[in-house]
Amino acid sequence: QVQLVESGGGLVQAGGALRLSCVASGRAFSTYHMGWFRQAPGKEREFVTAISWNGYTRDYADSVEGRFTISRDNAKNTVYLQMNSLIPEDTAVYYCAAKSRAGSLSLRTLYNYWGPGTQVTVSS
Repeated sequence: QVQLVESGGGLVQAGGALRLSCVASGRAFSTYHMGWFRQAPGKEREFVTAISWNGYTRDYADSVEGRFTISRDNAKNTVYLQMNSLIPEDTAVYYCAAKSRAGSLSLRTLYNYWGPGTQVTVSS
């Protein structure tokens, strides 16, 4: 069992930056692949980025490639999402997720555990 809690969301102007954190409780965090997803009002939850358990593999949605960076610190049971050059279209609730199953890092249905989410609002 893994519990996830996100933090770091807030209101930022377009062009600004935010760093989200997701702290996991429970054992064996280092064995989980970790992902970030987001959901805007009226839209489905969509993949943003993910990182493999050892940090060697990272995947990004085209919409955030080059602007967002995912990283993890297994000693701190934490995964980070650095978001730069934010645009209003990035406005959403951002969710941290963990999965132990093999398969695509970007497939939402493979993720076992989810955090409650943190709101990110980018003003124009």
